[in-house]
Amino acid sequence: MQTDDTIAAIATGAGKAGIGIVRVSGPAADQIASALVDRLPPPREARLRWLRDAYGDRLDRALIVRFPGPDSFTGEDVVEFQGHGGPLILEAILAAAVAAGARRAKPGEFTERAFFNDKIDLAQAEAIADLINSQTHAAARAAVRSMSGDFSAAVMALVEQVTRLRMYVEAAIDFPEEEIDSLDDVGLAREIDAVITAFEQLQRKVQAGRVLADGLNVVLLGAPNVGKSSLMNTLTGAATAIVTDIPGTTRDLIREAIDMQGVPLLLTDTAGLREASDVIEQEGIRRSRAALGEADHALVMIAANDPAAVEHANTLLGGLPESVSRTVVINKIDLVTPSDVSRLSSAIAPSSAVIAISATTESGIDALRDQLLRIAGVDHAQQTGSFSARRRHVELLADARAHVDTGIDQLRTQRAGELLAEELRLAQNLLGEITGQFSSDDLLGKIFGEFCIGK
Repeated sequence: MQTDDTIAAIATGAGKAGIGIVRVSGPAADQIASALVDRLPPPREARLRWLRDAYGDRLDRALIVRFPGPDSFTGEDVVEFQGHGGPLILEAILAAAVAAGARRAKPGEFTERAFFNDKIDLAQAEAIADLINSQTHAAARAAVRSMSGDFSAAVMALVEQVTRLRMYVEAAIDFPEEEIDSLDDVGLAREIDAVITAFEQLQRKVQAGRVLADGLNVVLLGAPNVGKSSLMNTLTGAATAIVTDIPGTTRDLIREAIDMQGVPLLLTDTAGLREASDVIEQEGIRRSRAALGEADHALVMIAANDPAAVEHANTLLGGLPESVSRTVVINKIDLVTPSDVSRLSSAIAPSSAVIAISATTESGIDALRDQLLRIAGVDHAQQTGSFSARRRHVELLADARAHVDTGIDQLRTQRAGELLAEELRLAQNLLGEITGQFSSDDLLGKIFGEFCIGK
């Protein structure tokens, strides 16, 4: 990364506002600021100054604040011009800064410099973007905790436990003649159990944090006329989907984001799955199946008054990807007897949760909402201390845990302590990727490329 130049960007959002900020960061920040104002203010003291372009023409009267490095967000010298928030005014100030020697910043470049200058780690950098993009108050609070370092501290605590276990194993390998516990003693078993427990606890928190940040992606599946659109409208509280008695009304995917007790939920209503001759409906069904590849959870809907309901449910369940969790929703219970509902529930594949509802009368809807919150892995007690996390964090933790499990298995089946030590080393490296201790340039480019310009 090039850090010997000075970058500049508009740091506030697009559109008109009372105030707008142009931020400059780099070794020539003060020199560039001097080209725009007559007199620089003392560090960290706001002063009102006229800003001028290279020809001496007045651009705006603005506050100017200097943050000398390393005590700044980026760790470099930073100057902010806080002027009026008109797009033309801010662009004129930015153009004057560029004419004075700055380079227009790339998306996320200010935060990227903060990372490379050890002001924040990678998890904290991602939390900044999560805070900006928060969809709920719970997600915003979780992002603030990650931004302050709570998530990074939890990861580092796990790294220390893995390191301690690795040292324990390697000591037993390297110094067998010393009075060091052997590879099958109670002490080692205790260390292994502690690491596994720590992984499980962090994985639960990270999954909950990932849901808070990204939302739970839920797909509604079922045959035509089972009530998917009605349920969609009930959960969103609006007439989002068209509801008729005509099969095949939904031809395309209908997506709606809702806030369910602080958890962002992305609901996708799909075309009814059946053999269709209509070309448009066929395309809708194809898209429905494709949506499953992006889903976290599937609500498999059947109608309680459908004689083939059990067959439909088991067929749909059998076609779901293993990575997608599922709940069977028995709809239209207002049209049958309680014994009919009980019979249907007992006939569904036992590995699936079953919720009985009526999308029309809203009976059972609260139970379904509770089920979705359980699937999300988030409750109000967890939200209080949760932090934001991303899908890559979930995957890195899972991969690191897999290395630990593999090493433990090799130790127990082959007495191969050296293989356990190597798997623990690989797990450490993967955990280091979460905070950026080990990171590829491609990963960093992808992460910081998601930021807006000026951040």
